[in-house]
Amino acid sequence: MPLPRVPVLPSVRSAAPRRKRGGSPWRCLRTPSMRRWSLANLVSNAGTWMQLTVQNLLVLQVTGSAAATGLSLAVQAGPGLLLGVVGGSAVDRWPRKVTAAVSQAVLGLVAFSTAALIGLDLLSMPVLLLLAAVTGIVNTVDGPATALLGNDLVPAGDVPSAIALGSMVHSAGRLIGTALAAVAVGTLGASSAYLANGVSFLFVAAIIPTLRPAAHAPRQTSASTLPPARERGRPAPAPHGTASTGARAGLSYFMSRPRLVALAGITGLSSLFGRNYQLTLAVLVVGPLGAQESDFGVVSTVLAVGGVLGALLAGRLLRPTVRLVGTLAACGGLLQAAAGLSPGLVVLVLLVVPMAVVESVSDTAGATVLQTDPAPEMRGRVLGVWRSAGTAWGLAGPPLLGLLLEFAGVRVTLVSGGLLIAGAIACGGLRHRVLARPGAASPPVSVPVAASAHVSVPVAATPAALAPSAALGQAS
Repeated sequence: MPLPRVPVLPSVRSAAPRRKRGGSPWRCLRTPSMRRWSLANLVSNAGTWMQLTVQNLLVLQVTGSAAATGLSLAVQAGPGLLLGVVGGSAVDRWPRKVTAAVSQAVLGLVAFSTAALIGLDLLSMPVLLLLAAVTGIVNTVDGPATALLGNDLVPAGDVPSAIALGSMVHSAGRLIGTALAAVAVGTLGASSAYLANGVSFLFVAAIIPTLRPAAHAPRQTSASTLPPARERGRPAPAPHGTASTGARAGLSYFMSRPRLVALAGITGLSSLFGRNYQLTLAVLVVGPLGAQESDFGVVSTVLAVGGVLGALLAGRLLRPTVRLVGTLAACGGLLQAAAGLSPGLVVLVLLVVPMAVVESVSDTAGATVLQTDPAPEMRGRVLGVWRSAGTAWGLAGPPLLGLLLEFAGVRVTLVSGGLLIAGAIACGGLRHRVLARPGAASPPVSVPVAASAHVSVPVAATPAALAPSAALGQAS
């Protein structure tokens, strides 16, 4: 005789699907909308890398100054640093599909305009800087809009799979775009790369109306319909007011979430004192190890292969936590320190593989936490805060490492940076455990039950979004 049907708690009900879905890193592709979104992501990344491949060369041709290249990149990155929170607040207030489609169309218009100016030989440095600034401003809205639009396309358990797939698509788009740029520029000129990138933006804009959210995906909620903050255990966004008011609410919300603050600290620390392996390992290979520049090509290839392996492994994650991100980042720091002590190229190559794998898995886990922990009505603002913070440490990291390399040497830089990352994360974890004990004098801010439920909300990330990189790889 069959047993009577009994109610199943949400945590129990969600456990069975997790076991069923836990195997394939490609499981997010079962959703038709995610398949279309991934295709758009590939086309978009290829177009972006076509443009990026010729962009610095174009600035040099226009100005003849290497410093101008850095200035153009800074002008484009500046809005992300200064206006990221405001852009995220706007995304929370505007219809998501419309916002994403319009922002993609505007970016396409900028690319077409640049191509026309190149073809007519009218592109000057002031105009180029203006176009770079417009691109940066639009990206402050486009990044979180496209990321949150992608959140609705797959079930919650497939979020890491979608992010890992996005990492692989980004790498594939880079290879394809770079190869196509070499052919296009050699035959059609630099304007062809901008034309191709403009077409890729329009392709994404055309795909967006065809996307359909997964069942039970979170709906965009207006501030006026939210329950009071005391009922939800978190700051409520202002129901009325300007974008700057919403930006302040977003920053306050971010700082009230211990997991998000911890994630930002871990990622910022790793970005400042590690991860820039294209710089530090290049100096190590041609310096203390006494190898040839071509040998660094081997190291770079191994880094890329390790990143792909890490993405495949990360695709099997189900519900990653900040603790996992911290553990992986600390392991990465220790591996970096060991790499700094490498006696030869073979040992370095053997260490580079796990370094790349750990970094890739950590990025995917962190992106999943970032896009699923906040309440749905606050995710745009959270991504805006993250964009501003990510731009800050992205700009500060390379110069800081450059100074350390200049004054301390590459081995000291790698070893001290890696140990600093691992030690700081270990101390933070120990402090958290001490404060979390019953009866501790100053317990940490408690995570409300409602907030934990948001981790299981069916969402899926646009693969690149988290990464503080712009969604769909459209950084330019």
